[in-house]
Amino acid sequence: MIAMQSRTRDNTKQVLAKAKKGSIKSLGHAGATIRLTAKRSIRRRKKASAEGKPPSTRKGQLRGAIMYAVEKQNDLVAIGPEHTKVGKSASAHEHGGRYKRQRYPKRPFMGPALETTKERLPRKWAGSVKAH
Repeated sequence: MIAMQSRTRDNTKQVLAKAKKGSIKSLGHAGATIRLTAKRSIRRRKKASAEGKPPSTRKGQLRGAIMYAVEKQNDLVAIGPEHTKVGKSASAHEHGGRYKRQRYPKRPFMGPALETTKERLPRKWAGSVKAH
């Protein structure tokens, strides 16, 4: 008679921790990709861009104000212009509206950036959790 013994150990917590860490890292990569696409769509020139096209910037403040932040607790990434740098002008460009007594036509730059990069986003998660 042959006796056989086997041991198993539960590493569910380790696997879940690695998956969460990989997901957070991938969220950061996705946020950076969308941010870079949005920044590249805003061109520096003195003339205003046409309605429906991404806005132009004279000094580059709008381009420099686009940030992203990963919220680890809720697995979220927030991408967009920082309000403390450009105020409400970015919202007026994106959605159209009034800012400093002037009417701004819709010149979206964040929405189209997401649309252009959404095909590449699943690849950011590919291989984010690896076995040892």
